[in-house]
Amino acid sequence: MTKGRPAKGRTETRAVVPTHVACVMDGNGRWAAQRGLPRTKGHEAAEAALFDTIEGALDLGISWFTVYAFSTENWKRPRNEVEYLLTFTRALLNQRLQELNERDVRVRFIGRRDKPVRKTLLREMADAEALTQNNTRMTLSVAFNYGGRAEIVDAVQDLMSNGLSSKAGTSITEEDIARHLYAPDMPDPDLVIRTSGESRISNFLLWQLAYSELVFFDVLWPDFRRDHLLQAVEEYQRRERRYGNI
Repeated sequence: MTKGRPAKGRTETRAVVPTHVACVMDGNGRWAAQRGLPRTKGHEAAEAALFDTIEGALDLGISWFTVYAFSTENWKRPRNEVEYLLTFTRALLNQRLQELNERDVRVRFIGRRDKPVRKTLLREMADAEALTQNNTRMTLSVAFNYGGRAEIVDAVQDLMSNGLSSKAGTSITEEDIARHLYAPDMPDPDLVIRTSGESRISNFLLWQLAYSELVFFDVLWPDFRRDHLLQAVEEYQRRERRYGNI
């Protein structure tokens, strides 16, 4: 696991590019606090980081890019911040959706789609997915109202509701659970990036990260850019992935 520094003057890499990169976008609040600003200003600044990184992912040819936007634990934050995040997510979706569609990006949401998420936001999420469903250049998966443990629980409950556990002699396999995750067609992440100097995964894609390569950056998310993504990809390319083999 590596603490990253931004690559300078680099725009491409020649080795194999990871198929799926996932990102924990951390540090918005600290970025704002360092500048004497409200935490909401950090979330606003995060937009530029997100879309510059998406552009970098497109340039690199990354097929899947997943971001941790709002966790099941984020509901515990101060009410005004939660309200801001929900409103900001809707505004961001409306402002940037056409741009993503023009770039042939398929937008997907993973997470629980029930209360306390408002029905209006759920409809807009579904509309975004419908509009971009035939795009093929990259899939942008947004983990919203998402928790890794919750996803596994929901998968097992879905299995049970389909009667699998009631069949005599039936055992649940890894493949069974994988088929009932929020996005069963999503490949496991090859590379996971976390910003802000924290070295943990915070309940993000727990099932899928079994063999992912992890790269940690000291930089706060609002300062993250495509050059940081490139450096993380280059670090990934230097590693040997054995999947338990010698």
